[in-house]
Amino acid sequence: MSDLEAEAAAPTDPEKGSESRLVWATMVRVYLTESDRGLKSLLKCLHDELGVLGATVTRGVAGFGASGVVHSAGLMDLATDLPLVLEFFDRPDRARIAIDRIKAFVEPSHIVSWSVSVECDDPAWDAR
Repeated sequence: MSDLEAEAAAPTDPEKGSESRLVWATMVRVYLTESDRGLKSLLKCLHDELGVLGATVTRGVAGFGASGVVHSAGLMDLATDLPLVLEFFDRPDRARIAIDRIKAFVEPSHIVSWSVSVECDDPAWDAR
């Protein structure tokens, strides 16, 4: 048994007595701006069509991309075009399907992903 497997087999909450294990997932991050009009459609696709585990959209206070244009908010700004970051994770196979599907909504260079381990005590994880 590897160190990772041994760590995954250990209970994480002795009071509950539940067994927790580490499962592999893929974290996906999508970079957008407020002027991108496809956010609602993208969220609808992730939720309704693809059924990802969950998604979070975070608004940045400043950022810039390949264009070099800095998007930021000041106290006097009435109209802003702040950066947005959409994140979600799922099993690697389901995340790959989601990435392929959401390429229709954003430029592929605005999608990044990496492998993560998730603390999981839900037996349904493998059944998804």
